Amino acid sequence: MSYVNPDPEPERSTGLEPGGGVPPGETPPAESSMPEAGPRETHNPTKGWAKGPMAAILVLVALIAAFFLVYAIILIL
Repeated sequence: MSYVNPDPEPERSTGLEPGGGVPPGETPPAESSMPEAGPRETHNPTKGWAKGPMAAILVLVALIAAFFLVYAIILIL
């Protein structure tokens, strides 16, 4: 893998004034892409929630909903 510097060298870029400014009417140098953005990812963990935590959350939500339903019924009677 070879490394490509994404930043242009100011000494070799055309159209730049001293200090790195661009004179009026000039187009600044284009950004270079990073063809080698990072190492190849070989481990991709599973996406989403595990079954245990998701089941616990759903049970908790059901219990809270049942509590408020019973509370509302008691207030009506």
